[in-house]
Amino acid sequence: MIHYRFLDALARPVLFRLDPEDAHEWAIRALKVLQTLPRLPAPPDDPRLAVRAFGLDFPNPLGLAAGFDKNGEVVDAILRLGFGFTEVGTITPLAQAGNPRPRWFRLDRNQAEINRLGFPSQGHTAVHARLALRAQKPGIVGINLGANSDSGDRPADYVLGVEIFADVADYFTINVSSPNTPGLLDLQKSRALDDLLARILDARDIAAKRFGRKPVLLKIAPDLTLAELDEIIGCSRARKIDGLIVSNTTISRPATLRDPSAIEPGGLSGRPLFSLSTHMLAQSYLRVENQFPLIGVGGVDSAETAFAKIEAGASLVQLCTSFVFKGLALAGDIKRGLVRLLAQNSYPRLADATGVAAADWASGKLNADNFR
Repeated sequence: MIHYRFLDALARPVLFRLDPEDAHEWAIRALKVLQTLPRLPAPPDDPRLAVRAFGLDFPNPLGLAAGFDKNGEVVDAILRLGFGFTEVGTITPLAQAGNPRPRWFRLDRNQAEINRLGFPSQGHTAVHARLALRAQKPGIVGINLGANSDSGDRPADYVLGVEIFADVADYFTINVSSPNTPGLLDLQKSRALDDLLARILDARDIAAKRFGRKPVLLKIAPDLTLAELDEIIGCSRARKIDGLIVSNTTISRPATLRDPSAIEPGGLSGRPLFSLSTHMLAQSYLRVENQFPLIGVGGVDSAETAFAKIEAGASLVQLCTSFVFKGLALAGDIKRGLVRLLAQNSYPRLADATGVAAADWASGKLNADNFR
């Protein structure tokens, strides 16, 4: 990992002087270069970190969430950095520019970001063509699907995504929880969600005849009331989806925010999201009752926060914003820390820790103050 730390030390002062979106574009370019270099031998992941979920075998529980590699340009570079899986997107059927810039803000004092990107995407055709070129390469790659902002039939956009990407996806994520596309959150309401899931699962089952059955996961917002969460999980269980991702960005603004950019509208991610998203994760775990696995997202920036997600109910965890702040060595650092925490807590394997602290997180007995 020394070479990754060296690259971070060189790049960070330059990238952090740029607009966040410009910095991200440069980071993608750099990872494209990394992708072309000969791969150095890497030690295998500790077998105690292996997870089987949604019918897939993950070498470790750490994934890069959607939002970083929006168009599937650096999948292999991300996997090379030690992630157990990665998620491409959000991808919309037609290419779209998203919301006007500036639309992405770093909150350096809080290790957080606010974005109101609005699903900028190169569209199904371009992203699928790129992913088809690496279809036989190893690594678990999820496809995060969205709808065009001007779509007249948003459920049809998701269905089309399943049909287009069924040959290259290892799993699908249905993103109805971004706060940056007007009206999208309405798809989380019970009647709309039930219709959406029915149509998506029908499309998945038809595609399965040619490409095998691909898991369908639903990504939800952290700002739901418990009554809303009850409806979503009730619908998800009735429709027998394969999993839930908890959670997307938040429209709330914790009192701990100190950066002037905190007033910007959009979805907040990073360290300040940890407590809210982990509380929602635990509440979800208790309601799901082991009917399907959960992925925990929001504020993961260390082995301790990743392990907290597992104990709150996650089988897998994802990060994104902390990758910006902590750099290329982060996945390796977290994995080594997880092995240490397993030994300290006498868990034979990571899966044995799933949900052991869900009741404490759901009740508020545990919060971010316990993990900083």
